[in-house]
Amino acid sequence: MKLPIRTAFLAAFVVVGAQAATSELPRLENTAKRVTIIRDDWGIAHVYGKTDADVVFGAMYAQAEDDFNRVETNYLNAMGRLAETEGAGKVIQDLRMKLFIDPVELKQRYATCPVWLRKLMDSYAEGLNYYLVKHPDVKPRVIKHFEPWMALSFTEGSIGGDIERVNVGQLQAFYEKRRAAVVPEEDESKPKEPTGSNGIAIAPGNTTGKHALLLINPHTSFYFRSELQMVSEEGLNAYGASTWGQFFIYQGFNDKAGWMHTSSGVDVIDEYLETVEDRGGKYFYKYGNAWRPMMSSEIVVPYKSAGAMTTRKFTVYRTHHGPVVREVDGKWVSVKLMQEPVKALTQSYMRTKARNYKAYRQTMELKANSSNNTIFADADGVIAYFHGNFIPRRDTSFDWKKPVDGSNPETEWKGLLNIDETPNLLNPASGWLYNSNNWPWTAAGASSPKRADYPAYVENGTESARGRHAVRVLEGKKDFTIKSLLEAAYDSYLPWFEKPVPALVKAWDGLPAATELKQKLAPQIALLRAWDFRWGAGSVETSLAVYWAEEARRRSLAAATDAGLTPEEYIGTKAAPEVLVQALATASEKLMSDFGTWKTAWGEINRFQRLNDDIQHSFDDAASSIPVGFTSAEWGSLASFGFSQYPATKKRYGISGNSFVAAVEFGDKVRAVAVSAGGASGDPKSKHFNDQALRYSKGELRDVYFYKADLRGHTEREYHPGQ
Repeated sequence: MKLPIRTAFLAAFVVVGAQAATSELPRLENTAKRVTIIRDDWGIAHVYGKTDADVVFGAMYAQAEDDFNRVETNYLNAMGRLAETEGAGKVIQDLRMKLFIDPVELKQRYATCPVWLRKLMDSYAEGLNYYLVKHPDVKPRVIKHFEPWMALSFTEGSIGGDIERVNVGQLQAFYEKRRAAVVPEEDESKPKEPTGSNGIAIAPGNTTGKHALLLINPHTSFYFRSELQMVSEEGLNAYGASTWGQFFIYQGFNDKAGWMHTSSGVDVIDEYLETVEDRGGKYFYKYGNAWRPMMSSEIVVPYKSAGAMTTRKFTVYRTHHGPVVREVDGKWVSVKLMQEPVKALTQSYMRTKARNYKAYRQTMELKANSSNNTIFADADGVIAYFHGNFIPRRDTSFDWKKPVDGSNPETEWKGLLNIDETPNLLNPASGWLYNSNNWPWTAAGASSPKRADYPAYVENGTESARGRHAVRVLEGKKDFTIKSLLEAAYDSYLPWFEKPVPALVKAWDGLPAATELKQKLAPQIALLRAWDFRWGAGSVETSLAVYWAEEARRRSLAAATDAGLTPEEYIGTKAAPEVLVQALATASEKLMSDFGTWKTAWGEINRFQRLNDDIQHSFDDAASSIPVGFTSAEWGSLASFGFSQYPATKKRYGISGNSFVAAVEFGDKVRAVAVSAGGASGDPKSKHFNDQALRYSKGELRDVYFYKADLRGHTEREYHPGQ
């Protein structure tokens, strides 16, 4: 069975931008006159219009003003077009996206969308195209003209979404018939920065003002989202973090309710082992007692080479489960995941207009938010937790953490779980709830959902040091304010070290007194023995503990895996004493080598620096930077600072973690404070490129100007798009 050829070549679905934009110009200018953008004194865009479509037009124009590069890059990634600008190294990554994102199909879906949604998608494209018309000096790398259907390629807030779970190396190994993945294997001994976010909701009974509170704290790569407000006369009034290129507020609040998404551990992707036969060059796969023809199609991936455009062609295969992505022991492996872009985009937008729990829950009935848990709070005093919103119903006799037998009809999905069948919470007796990219079984202390009440596939995650930390700062507290909620969010305790550090001290104590190593490490042990497990920019203990933990983890990872324990558990309970002590010696030597002394304060090592708008990041030890006290979330820091270090640098520079932080109080009027990493603009020449950096590093949030009256005295510029 042969499907129609799918080609991704630029000329197949992108018109020449200049000609198209010129013909649209009179209509675009009329739309621009109906939109007002007010830039506050932090450069943040507050977009006002008569209709939602007008506001979407203005929001996209404002995003492009702030960082068109990131807007375009997100769509190049989402549509599988990075190789058109970055070359052959991105071909397989693009192939992965094209297995799931078909422009022809998306155009068809766009044509059948409800009229109201098509209007928003039209305005999304028009706002970006109008920006390009008005800024001829801006040269897009690939997308010269945006089309409305493109919005359907990127409907959730995490770039790549579920598709990113498909391994690029294994995909390449299959389609290039290679035995080994060509992408370098990651160093598993190096701690990976935990993805996800922090969301906390506090019920009125646990606050001094008797109003619900919400913490919005996404952990993403820095500068991944725009801070934005969107206000129309049709009921839209949303403020928060909008992922570059999307026309909705992804994590934020309106005048009556707020929502915070955290990465979910729900099993939303399944792999099927397909039994395949080659019959004279045509493939068939077994299903039940029959054999079905394997579907095939051709995908063309354009890529840039030596300044010109060329292509690679792939014959790709799929079963009724989904595309084939790898091979295991002679079985082909297909992947099944949610592919409901219209529902997902509808849900993403409509929840921003939900002004109470009932309305928000109604948006959840679409069951199209596959990658997120949600923390919710509103002005009625309701707080709620919604677990991952897209959960296929499965036969629990199978182990869904592993590929299942694709030939067995019993492995088919049997619809989706209803919302009431998932581990949600509504106004728990604890008076608080949270999620920190961990499992939901501790989400509200004693009021949490019970693991035994749900099938295993509703949650593949575990508890984390960050989760234990959240319970520690929330449990038993009845006098929360915005200020004290932020104090909890930036609490400096590092729970990961509670058992490992005493294990290290005990190991050192057990050394014979006369040994050289015991004498050499005595000062370090003295510091760690007295340490309160709290980070700080001036803390030598934090530096020593982090460097030691990284080395101890590297030395212990294989043994911990064999024992079925986390590195934290293994180091704290089972690691050999000599391993722990030698790791401290190595960590001390590393600090001395890099900084001249092991007595180096954490803030001298852990830095915030923004030199340019390089999406891949670039850092320089000789250039100005700012000390940051909080650490990686790996160690249980709620305020997360994921770092990168290059061969040319000794210091560690933040690239992910607390990308946006907001705390919101829902009283008669909404009140909020916020901070973004760096600043609102991606232009190094702008004063808003780095004007929030110092506040960010210290956790000092600024007031949000939510109401128009708040902008009086805080307005930098007021204009229509194009002016």
